Amino acid sequence: MTIGEKMHQTLATLEGAAADLQTYALDTNDQNAKKMFNDFNQQLEGICKALKGRVNYIEQQEPPYKMQHEQKQQ
Repeated sequence: MTIGEKMHQTLATLEGAAADLQTYALDTNDQNAKKMFNDFNQQLEGICKALKGRVNYIEQQEPPYKMQHEQKQQ
């Protein structure tokens, strides 16, 4: 597994965790917990955004990786 593939896998995992946190915030009536889950969600979304930027950079620098990744998705 290439570093790019590992980064895509990590990104997917982090996006899933962010979605879970958002769900927890919506499901709770405890305002303190709701704020905590929303804060954690925002932090993870920021990390995801930064990681997406890095993935895009790698794909620009290594076109063969991008081609391999696109073929796997099809």
